[in-house]
Amino acid sequence: MNHSILLFSILASILLFSSCGNSSEKPVQHIQEEKTDLLLDKKEANEKKIQLTKKQVEAMNISFGDFSQIKISKFVSATGTLGLPPNAYSSVSAKTKGFIKESKKYVEGSYIKKGEIMAYLENPDLILDQQTYLEVAAELRFLKQELSRQKELLDANAGVLKNVQKLSAQVDMKTATLKGIAQRLAYLGISVNNLTTNNIVHRITILAPMSGYVTSINMHNGMHVTPEQELMVIVSENHLHLELDVFEKDIALIKADQKISYTVPALGSEVYEGEVHVIGKEFNVENKTIRIHGHLEKKRPKFIKDLFIEAKIWLNDRTVQALPEESIIKDGAFSCIYVAKEKQDGAEIEFEQIKVIAGATDKGFTSVKLIDPISDDKKIVTNGAYYVYAQSKLGEGGEHEH
Repeated sequence: MNHSILLFSILASILLFSSCGNSSEKPVQHIQEEKTDLLLDKKEANEKKIQLTKKQVEAMNISFGDFSQIKISKFVSATGTLGLPPNAYSSVSAKTKGFIKESKKYVEGSYIKKGEIMAYLENPDLILDQQTYLEVAAELRFLKQELSRQKELLDANAGVLKNVQKLSAQVDMKTATLKGIAQRLAYLGISVNNLTTNNIVHRITILAPMSGYVTSINMHNGMHVTPEQELMVIVSENHLHLELDVFEKDIALIKADQKISYTVPALGSEVYEGEVHVIGKEFNVENKTIRIHGHLEKKRPKFIKDLFIEAKIWLNDRTVQALPEESIIKDGAFSCIYVAKEKQDGAEIEFEQIKVIAGATDKGFTSVKLIDPISDDKKIVTNGAYYVYAQSKLGEGGEHEH
């Protein structure tokens, strides 16, 4: 709610309670003529008093309490993005040149599993490679048989050593050729274990190299591609982390394993958790910041590349005196709280404004340092402080009524 509207509503409530709670009382006539300086000083002092009737205090649910001793951690604010390490990205490309066929209907943001068929690649050269393999395999079988026969003749003193040596060299060369073709076909995804003239294929599959989300697509059916072309990019969020920029003045406070709480404004106000993992070693001269890398914990936000985040890096916990966040009023350049004597006679309760130094806020409580001490007979307004603040502003307008 707009601050001005809230203040106006509270002022209206106070006026209503004042008029209703005092309708049976006689109006008090303010002194119009100030006869002495003493009377003037007394009037000014009265105008500075903040007073509410006990009925108003009850109706506005104003309650009193004391400081709480709780653990509140200071924090360093930071901004950044959800990032990924280089090995979280994978480019998809064809293993040889050819034409794209039966491309799946992926769009950016689609999730894909490792090993999933993304498209087929057709190329007549694939047929020639398999044909060559089968031909070399047949030649090798013949050479091995001939080598075996020549060795038998040589053992029987009927053969020629030179023929054996020549055949042995040819067997070695054909073996190397065959293994090379087999490795090439295996790289393309064609197994030679059961390859025959009856199962030669004319196309190969393009498979997803890893599981993740598609971030770019540069292929379509009928498109001629080469191994140098990037057809698609897949990102895996398994190694998603925080990339935060911390200002130079705060970097000395940051240590590994400190807790991080962060929000992704574009996705709502939900708070997620993480911790400091690595403190960067490079200083950004332009922005006067250092990069902090943080690990995510438990529940993670939906990943959208380079999405802006706001974070708090929490420093070591310490026990401090604190008050509920709503009991501290920010008024211009300073913060204040309100106190009142625990026991007061009469129909009204008088409040006193105390200036304080507000510190870190955590889980609804704010650490507080007093500028001046509070006497033991006074209690702090822990709920409804804004009503008292509104009454103080009403009093400044000179319209306070009893």
